[in-house]
Amino acid sequence: MTNNIHMITLKSGHKIWTRASQQGSIPVLLLHGGPGSTHEYLECFEKFLPQHGYQVIFYDQLGSYRSDKPQDKSLWTLERFTEEIEEVRQGLGLDKIFLFGFSWGGMLSIEYALKYPEHLLGMITSGMTASMADYEERMANLRHKLPVEVQEKIRHFEQTHDIKNPEYKKLVHEWIYQKNYCRLDPWPASLPQSFDHCNREIYTYMWGNNDFCVEGTLKTWNRWDELNQLSMPILLMGGEHDVIDPHDLRCMAQGIKDAEVFISQIGSHFAFYEDQENYFKALIGFLDKTMRKQAAGK
Repeated sequence: MTNNIHMITLKSGHKIWTRASQQGSIPVLLLHGGPGSTHEYLECFEKFLPQHGYQVIFYDQLGSYRSDKPQDKSLWTLERFTEEIEEVRQGLGLDKIFLFGFSWGGMLSIEYALKYPEHLLGMITSGMTASMADYEERMANLRHKLPVEVQEKIRHFEQTHDIKNPEYKKLVHEWIYQKNYCRLDPWPASLPQSFDHCNREIYTYMWGNNDFCVEGTLKTWNRWDELNQLSMPILLMGGEHDVIDPHDLRCMAQGIKDAEVFISQIGSHFAFYEDQENYFKALIGFLDKTMRKQAAGK
């Protein structure tokens, strides 16, 4: 891949926007969250990985930001998004890669690793458990810890289908987003930018109307029983205050042959902003160790 920015044409004819760091030779393909979000909040990875020899590759998934935005719900499936990763890998002329998936991107990483293990040097998930039921349980627990009056106000807006109300958004931002998504004040500029560019149509169709429960097509997703099929080196990352329960990550690691866990003690969902020193030390350490083992033939 010679150009920094490269447009990939999928088999469907739609185009995917990608950008690679100028430095680094070992490819790390980054999958953003959502569904429907953007690569923007992952751009901080470019400050840490390339100087260690890793080329970070960003891309906006179909329907997101700089990629094509077809109005076709038949495209919004887990299976097609998984195939999209493979088409991007091939389109960029890459052999084996590290695959990093954040949030919904972590779900995609697991799906890709189960289908195309031969193309992976290793896999990293950040802020993702192995089933939607576990996510919903964690969100319910976080919600139940809120002051009763806050819980009642949030419930009122949801029951009256008034979640676009500015007061509802303010409550969720103050009591959930600022505690369990990103605890920095102010937020890094890339977070609200990415949220503003999110394709809410895809998010609502696949995930649901709000962040507390999954009502879309992903509701029944569950890969606990298949984790033991993953054979490549895996790093499961998260934060103590994340909307994903750290306990889930430790349980996942027990079911995977070659897995390790990093939990930021001060971080939440966006721990790669809140705890950058420890987060990227763990990530780069995992990448380096995996490459050393490969060089040694282990």
